[in-house]
Amino acid sequence: MELIDREKNEMDINMLSPLTWAYVGDAVYELYIRTNLVNNTKLKPHKLHIESIKYVKAKAQADILKRIEPELTDEEKEIVRRARNAENHHLPKNADPADYMYSTAFEGLIGFLYLTKKDERLKEILKMCM
Repeated sequence: MELIDREKNEMDINMLSPLTWAYVGDAVYELYIRTNLVNNTKLKPHKLHIESIKYVKAKAQADILKRIEPELTDEEKEIVRRARNAENHHLPKNADPADYMYSTAFEGLIGFLYLTKKDERLKEILKMCM
C-alpha cells in the first residue's frame, strides 16, 4: 500500500499549475534531505536543521538545477522551463529573484516526477543532488 495516494493521471497533472508541482516538490525534496541526513549523520535535531538549510535554500536548489540540467530529458527540461516561467507573485525575502525562479523550477520538476509516479527517475535525480 502506498503511503500517499497519487490518483491523478499524467494528463491531469500536466494541467496543474507548475507552482502546484513546486509546492509538492518542496515537500518531497525537504523530506529526502532530512531523511538522508538522519540516515547518514549523528547530528542532533537543531544541527540537522542547520545542515538541511544548506540544501533546501533557493540558491542551493538553483545551483543544483544548473548542475544537473544537462542530464535531464527534453520532457524534463520542458517541465523546468514551465515551472521557471510560472508567474509567481511571491517576492523572496532572502533570495535573489533569479535563484528563486530556478529553485521553483527545480521543485516543480521534483513535484511533477513525484505526482506522475516516475519514482525511479525521481530517485536518480535526487541522488544527483547530493
